Amino acid sequence: MRINKAIKLRIVFMGTSSFAEKILSAMLDEKYNILAVFTQPDKKSGRSGDIAQGPVKILAEKNKISAIQPEKFDEKTVSDLKELNPDLIIVASYGKILPKKALEIPGFGSINVHASLLPKFRGASPI
Repeated sequence: MRINKAIKLRIVFMGTSSFAEKILSAMLDEKYNILAVFTQPDKKSGRSGDIAQGPVKILAEKNKISAIQPEKFDEKTVSDLKELNPDLIIVASYGKILPKKALEIPGFGSINVHASLLPKFRGASPI
């Protein structure tokens, strides 16, 4: 999808996985105005219990973009999103169901990017 960048839409990106990271990376390469990313909280990994950061968080921090990691999408999270005043939300492999209140915030709406054809290949692991 191509958006006329002259408009300079204020975009919030939501995602966690390497699939989402590729989309965010392409958007950054094209100089889209990413205000912040919402991504899953860091998790303990392996036997050592080391904390593992998701690919989207790593890319966001590398590009000096705020990475917001709510445990749940509650009223405070909706309020935090509203403060960002986005024109558009792009969601790809985020792993949380967004409340209607969150989807109503951006003036141009929200777009969900799915890894496969819907509804035929729906679900958390469609590919």
